Amino acid sequence: DDEGRILTNAHVVEGARNVTVTYADGTEQDAKILAADASIDLAVLDVGSVPPGAKPLPLGESARLTVGDPVVAIGNPLGFEQTATTGIISALKRQICSPNESIIANAIQTDAAINKGNSGGPLLDSAGRLIGVNTAIYSPSGASAGIGFAIPVDEVNRIVPIVFVIAGVLS
Repeated sequence: DDEGRILTNAHVVEGARNVTVTYADGTEQDAKILAADASIDLAVLDVGSVPPGAKPLPLGESARLTVGDPVVAIGNPLGFEQTATTGIISALKRQICSPNESIIANAIQTDAAINKGNSGGPLLDSAGRLIGVNTAIYSPSGASAGIGFAIPVDEVNRIVPIVFVIAGVLS
């Protein structure tokens, strides 16, 4: 957001002592982990202030999604930075396991290529709005098998204010 808070997956920052955020132009900033919850696989980072030119993604509405809608997944799969892949929404309201084996309900299933390194990146609709946070793949081999999952933005909007309140209480 405009205040320097960044959403990612909890498993991306799990066990990290130092976190660095790299922007599309190569600018790097140290980040503080404000909150992380493995049961919903979300973490909120704080970089303090956003560099000039960096803008938050506009938010979409995952409740309006339908199977077959086009999507774009952005991330750093297998170390290849700033990669975008396209696909469609394959299914909605999937249940997946979080890193601590809790159930994450209402996940978006996509066939956009999601691999290790896409976690925490955005899943966008055709208008470039955030509709989900890429979080998991189903893959016996560990590589994209065309079955990826994202936490829907409506769930994020419901959960993140709670995370901010908890982070405020803990600090």
